[in-house]
Amino acid sequence: MNKKSILITGGAGFIGSHVVRRFVTNYPDYLIVNADALTYAGNLENLKDVTNEANYAFEHVDICDENAITAIFEKYNIDGVIHLAAESHVDRSISDPMSFVKTNLLGTTNLLHIAKKQWAGNFEGKKFYHISTDEVFGSLEMDKGFFTEETAYDPRSPYSASKAGSDHMVRAFYHTYHLPCVISNCSNNYGPNHFPEKLIPLMINNILHNKPLPVYGKGENVRDWLHVKDHARAIDLIFHEGVPGETYNIGGHNEWKNIDLVFLLCDLVDEKLSKPLGESRKLITYVTDRAGHDLRYAIDASKIERTLGWTPDYTFEQGLSETVDWYLSNESWLKNVTSGAYLHYYSAQYGK
Repeated sequence: MNKKSILITGGAGFIGSHVVRRFVTNYPDYLIVNADALTYAGNLENLKDVTNEANYAFEHVDICDENAITAIFEKYNIDGVIHLAAESHVDRSISDPMSFVKTNLLGTTNLLHIAKKQWAGNFEGKKFYHISTDEVFGSLEMDKGFFTEETAYDPRSPYSASKAGSDHMVRAFYHTYHLPCVISNCSNNYGPNHFPEKLIPLMINNILHNKPLPVYGKGENVRDWLHVKDHARAIDLIFHEGVPGETYNIGGHNEWKNIDLVFLLCDLVDEKLSKPLGESRKLITYVTDRAGHDLRYAIDASKIERTLGWTPDYTFEQGLSETVDWYLSNESWLKNVTSGAYLHYYSAQYGK
């Protein structure tokens, strides 16, 4: 018998696939149920190395589907939820805010509602863990402190507003129904299997194909970068040791201006491909700034360090170099994703 049955939503996505792999590999006595709607950012090819493991199951569902999620709770006797499923791209939220409200706010509320009903007040050994973003805190001025767990919410985009709403709903279920909930807010992730609409994989892919490297405004916006495997390790810790009702910020202690990061990526790829240094920088193209573009995000991760003993393992130099190596060694993955061929992996794997 499996000691725990854990539902991980959005497990075919970038962060989710790393979390699923970690739990399947490190906890063979857990049953890990991956529930994913397989929207454009969900890619089961990310999990082909664990697909046939005895403690892994996949369910193709939308988190907004009450009947389907209820059936999963009943079929697998779910003990814990690690909720990663979300629409997450700011640009897409500007052009299509309603899909973000539907998935991020209504979907999260649906999961909370079902967990409350299924666990029926018997919360011993149960946990609902909601993964959020630092973008709910708004924008920081340069060199003006860090986001802490007590920072007031000030979302500036439809994406961050929808995530802020979901965070508030999680806290409401904790306070109103005593559902054992925990939240984490993380900084920008990077690493293998990242869908190439986000900055780092987009730049690498465009350099490889000699395409323009679009940089918003002057590239002065600052982000804190966290390796996805460090994030997965933090999620593991918080799920097992995090205190219900608490929030934990997860950051990389690693701030970079967008333009400096693009310069670094250009030079790294040039070096690894034995191209003349500076060749790829010629591809940089400055474009009109994003609407409502937050100037700076920066996480104070001292609470999780102090209470759970977590600190990042990866230096940015090591992590970025390994990330570039992964994309250079997995051009077929990039090709499948950018061409849309990956969308057929589910059908081929599951015969549907």
